[in-house]
This record gives sequence, structure tokens and C-alpha cells, in this order.
Amino acid sequence: MQIRTPLTVITGPLGSGKTTLLRHILETFPKKIAILMNEFGEIAIDAKIIQGKNVQMADLGGGCVCCSLLGEFEAAVNEIIKTVDPDHIIVETTGVAEPDALVFDIQESLQQVRLDGVVTVIDADGMVKYPSVGHTTRMQIEAADAILLNKVDLVSETELEAVEKKLHSINEIASIVRTQRGQVDPDLLFGIGRDRVQEPPHHVHQPEFESFSYKSSATFHRQDFEEFANTLETNIYRAKGFVRFLEGIYLFNFVAGRWELEPFEQEATELVFIGKQLSERKAKILNRLKKCEQ
Repeated sequence: MQIRTPLTVITGPLGSGKTTLLRHILETFPKKIAILMNEFGEIAIDAKIIQGKNVQMADLGGGCVCCSLLGEFEAAVNEIIKTVDPDHIIVETTGVAEPDALVFDIQESLQQVRLDGVVTVIDADGMVKYPSVGHTTRMQIEAADAILLNKVDLVSETELEAVEKKLHSINEIASIVRTQRGQVDPDLLFGIGRDRVQEPPHHVHQPEFESFSYKSSATFHRQDFEEFANTLETNIYRAKGFVRFLEGIYLFNFVAGRWELEPFEQEATELVFIGKQLSERKAKILNRLKKCEQ
């Protein structure tokens, strides 16, 4: 009897902390892991953050794994099992993915793997700032076997309890684990052994977000860039990438008005911006960004 490779799906809204969680898993989970990443945007920023950490990776770009890339996803899983034979496969979906179609495909079409569980990462601060739960986020919560309530240090205990109550109202089964920066015991995420059967999905995926990217070989004035980050328009929900300053290159993470810079080894400035109705604002944002260059 063939032993099927356990596969974990990590899902959650834009900027909730999925890639930060992956970085923590790679540092603490002592097994051979293969990661499939599906990103929203023209540049695979998250894949560049993870690469080089002694892990086999496949990048599923150019669409959403929950609908347009299912064929590529199946081929990538089979290829990884054939060439790498990992102990565990992790699939990180784009923040706009609705995981029910992916879960159904795993259960129905991939005979070499077994779905170990669906882990949904939720930004506690984002839930407080944007209390209305959208269709895609609701589906991500509903699909979860475990919910990682991340960034709990940014909100009060009363707010946390309200967020947990809301999550339980959407998904009564999933356990909720509080965490900061994805710091969680991997044993809580793996070995779930999901045994629920996913019904065939009937939704038509219509992403509400747009994205555009920016590349530059220039060095940026740090003070000017920080002012740019502080005054990003409210229609920008998520921005990420690498920025070159005089003192070195930094990883830039922006989510719902909060941002941070982390020293990071990379070659040049590459940024992705994600939000709603960006097409008419793109030129203005890029013009402001260019003014930060030395």
C-alpha cells in the first residue's frame, strides 16, 4: 500500500502573515518540506523571501490556484513527489484564494497525497480595523481546521475576545491559536489528519483586488521612502518587496496602514502593491515612489 504524502494548505487574507509563518516553520520543523506558493502580483516576492532556506519550492504564478491554475498545481505536486520525495508538502495560497476548490481537487485528483489540514492565518489587527468579513475571507475561515490568530500584540484583550467570537460564529470546529509574527509550535499545525469531505465548489471566483509592480536599480532616500509609506493611500491594502537604501536592502511589509522594514539580502528594489481600484491611481503612486530615488 502506497504511503501518501501529507499536504497542508495555508490560507488567509492578504497580509495576514502566511509567509512569516512559513519562515518560522522552516526554522523549527525538522522534516524535509516542499512548498508550493501561489502569489498575487507580477513579482514573486514571497518566493524570494523563502528561497535559499534549504527547501524545495515551486512557484505557481500568473493566476489563482483555486481556479485557473488547478492543472498546474496537480502537475507541480506530482513532480515534487517524484523528484524530492518530501516528508510534508505545504501549499501557500494567494490572499485572494477561496480554498474550497483547491481542497476538493486535492481530495479527488491527487492520489499520492493526503490532505493533512487547512490552516487559516487571520490578522487580529486587520479584523479590528475592518470588521466586515468579505466573501473570500469568510470562505477561508470556513475551510479552516486550525485558525492562527496572528498579530495579537497589536490589539487589546477585549478586541481579541470579540474577534475570536466572530471567528467561532463562522467556524465552530476549528481551533484558534493566538500568535505573534507566526511564532507557533508546528505540532499544532501538522498531524491534524483532516477527515471532512469537501463538497464540489459552485462559486465563480471574482477577485476584488488589483495589483501592480515596480522595479528599480536606484538607491532610495530612506526618509523620503518612510514618508511615502506613511502616506500611502487607503485603497492600498497590501504592499511588499525590497527597497535599496544607502545602508543596504530592506524587506518592506505594509498591511492596512502598518509597515515595517527588515534588513534582507536581495539584489535590487522590487515592490508589489495590492488594493482596490488601483488602475486610476497607479501613475500617481509610481510618481511619488520615483521621487524617493536618489
